Amino acid sequence: MNTFLSIAFSFTLGLAVVKTQAQNEIPKGFKKGTIILSDNSVQTGFVKDNMSKDASVWFIPAAGGVKKNYSGSDLLSAEIEGQTYSCINGDFFKVICKGELCFLQKQSDASGKVSYNGSNAVFSSGTEGRPGDYFFYTAATKSLQLISKKNIDEVAASNFKGNAAAIDKAKAAGSNLEELKEAVNIYNNTNK
Repeated sequence: MNTFLSIAFSFTLGLAVVKTQAQNEIPKGFKKGTIILSDNSVQTGFVKDNMSKDASVWFIPAAGGVKKNYSGSDLLSAEIEGQTYSCINGDFFKVICKGELCFLQKQSDASGKVSYNGSNAVFSSGTEGRPGDYFFYTAATKSLQLISKKNIDEVAASNFKGNAAAIDKAKAAGSNLEELKEAVNIYNNTNK
């Protein structure tokens, strides 16, 4: 009987070692990353980007454990191989510039996504705009503002509040909204 228990224990221990070793390798389709849950707890492990498909990410803890799906409404942010994503109203936004004024690019569309509060279904309204659109976000006021080629002048003037260098840089960007990054950096560095 002791021999049987010894063999069973050795087999179980061997499986645990294999499982631990497997967690040191990056699972297929995953990248190293970190998530911050809505309760501010931080978890490090492996993340699979599912943002554009269904406004979520898959996560496997580095210490081992079960793969779990997190929607944008479950998280404050995610970091995947150095790229940070903020979660606002269930949607994921790629953080291009961070500071007093953030410059973001929408990565998901959470509108109509179902989540559950107990047994009650709750439908997400998500955020305005489409994936790929650019936004200004002010953390102090939790204000998210869509930027388009049509409204860039007025949005820049209202957000850069008299910062002539940032406003000039935004005007120089013209219809190339990606270049607003430089204007936002000027604004944030001036207002430190």
